[in-house]
Amino acid sequence: MAIGVFDSGVGGLTVHRELTRRFPDRDFVYLADQANAPYGGRGGEEIVELTRAGCERLFEAGANVIVLACNTASAIALRRLQQTWVPEARARHGRPINVLGIIVPTIEAATGLPWTFEAERRGEKIEAIDITGVFCTAATAMSRVYEIEIDKRREDLAVFSEPCPGLAGLIELGAPAEELKVVVEDHVDSLRRRIGRHPDQAILGCTHYEIVADLFAAALPAGTPVIHQPTAVADALSRYFERHPEYDLGGSGRRDFLTSGKAGPQSDLVAQFWGAPLTFTPA
Repeated sequence: MAIGVFDSGVGGLTVHRELTRRFPDRDFVYLADQANAPYGGRGGEEIVELTRAGCERLFEAGANVIVLACNTASAIALRRLQQTWVPEARARHGRPINVLGIIVPTIEAATGLPWTFEAERRGEKIEAIDITGVFCTAATAMSRVYEIEIDKRREDLAVFSEPCPGLAGLIELGAPAEELKVVVEDHVDSLRRRIGRHPDQAILGCTHYEIVADLFAAALPAGTPVIHQPTAVADALSRYFERHPEYDLGGSGRRDFLTSGKAGPQSDLVAQFWGAPLTFTPA
């Protein structure tokens, strides 16, 4: 049995790497749906079906708990799968299984509040408002999940999402750093122009963007806090496993990397991020 990590491509490796650091003895299986990447420009029903198919493949590969290391899948598909598909899959596979997302831990990290907290609305004037900028895919921006969920918890935080169409695809293809730098700077400046100033904190709301986190940090004013999803997810998963000891997660330190796309070595950009060459096998 293992922890499964799913993404449309290589972006989820940012979460996977932090999880393997946090749980070094556990078994992991990673699945990249590279045949259909990126998800950000796809329709909602298609995203749900692709995510469901990827999770089913990971359950077949022995995963008990799957982390959707994809903001688009977490924003669009997760709730529906948890409500309508996971119970049926749990009965069919005959073991404890679940699918978790990465947006809840991110919002907890951004607000400093637990997911169960909901602010009491008193109608009082808010004296000071901080701005959170979310760099994300078009589908995540359209869902408005960050705006809605952060507003429920913090009236003093305003959220502006900046869709970055094409950026995840460029990272997936291993585009040169010079090209990525220009694209990142354009989006940071676009957000600045929209809100009239730079945000007080930023969320990299696509796991692909974590691979080029240094470019975002360089484009934002020095010292701007950046919410890093891998750390937030690892913290939340640690708490989850403390509450749910029923999951068998393996203990051999196995690492499997699967892809629905072309198997073989990944791009030089991925190898640089990962710290070593990385090869995927057919899913």
